[in-house]
Amino acid sequence: MKVERLAGCGTALVTPFTVQGEVDEQSLRSFVDWQIASGVHFLVPCGSTGEAATMTVAEHRRVVEITVEQTAGRVPVVAGAASNDTKKAIALSREMESAGATHLLHASPMYNKPPQRGIVAHFRAIADAVGIPIVVYNVPGRTASNIEAATTLELAEHENIVAVKEASGNLAQIGEIIRHRPSRFAVLSGEDPLTLQIMADGGDGVVSVTSNAAPALVAQLTELCACGDFAAARAVHHRLSEWTVAAFVESNPIPVKAALAMMGRVANVVRLPLVPLADKHEPTVRAALASVGAITA
Repeated sequence: MKVERLAGCGTALVTPFTVQGEVDEQSLRSFVDWQIASGVHFLVPCGSTGEAATMTVAEHRRVVEITVEQTAGRVPVVAGAASNDTKKAIALSREMESAGATHLLHASPMYNKPPQRGIVAHFRAIADAVGIPIVVYNVPGRTASNIEAATTLELAEHENIVAVKEASGNLAQIGEIIRHRPSRFAVLSGEDPLTLQIMADGGDGVVSVTSNAAPALVAQLTELCACGDFAAARAVHHRLSEWTVAAFVESNPIPVKAALAMMGRVANVVRLPLVPLADKHEPTVRAALASVGAITA
């Protein structure tokens, strides 16, 4: 497929597991079809929402292969391939490229916390090693280091680095990237609550957790923002707000897996060290799903 600039709603896909804890291929195929039919603009398998941290390389590749096969060229597939070991990140990136992904999503190296020049060297090494475009993922809450605006803009000069998923929560930093980026470089919200604000400032869309359960609404939100109808976009944003809060009452993807189980989409199975949603949060999640029409109250 001809890959255009990433924009709109990209769902950070959960990975369905069977009750035995294996990848549930049938549920994943059905889930991909439902997401695309609901209007999402691209799919992001094997990120943190997809529990990539607890997958083998073979499982990781298989999930991306299934997503690519089921997508059948209808939307881009942005495969997570992150590692804090640059050599491993390159090896996994090549696996994802050969599995058919159209883009790669790479978080800043976690735990070893390189300085900004090390972050630049890491991403450039990956971008030089593969033939598909890279999306930079800035998520300080998980990596313990921030990719500064100047660093993102330096990375944006590389022809194979085409977007940033910004989950720093720092609107001033994100605004600086939007103002100074090359025209081909997309800025995507990495936090659902900030999608409206980031797109109002000139951003291009969102890599969304909440769209796992409410794909049509999140896609609509980004489309309204893109055409400048911010009054209607605010109304959708407000309709989503209860679910947007509930989706993060515990560590992602615990609440969204529970939500999708309530909807009959996947089994409520996560891999250790994650554990299923605490009973006390179930009424909150259920009420939030009802508020967006995902289930009946």
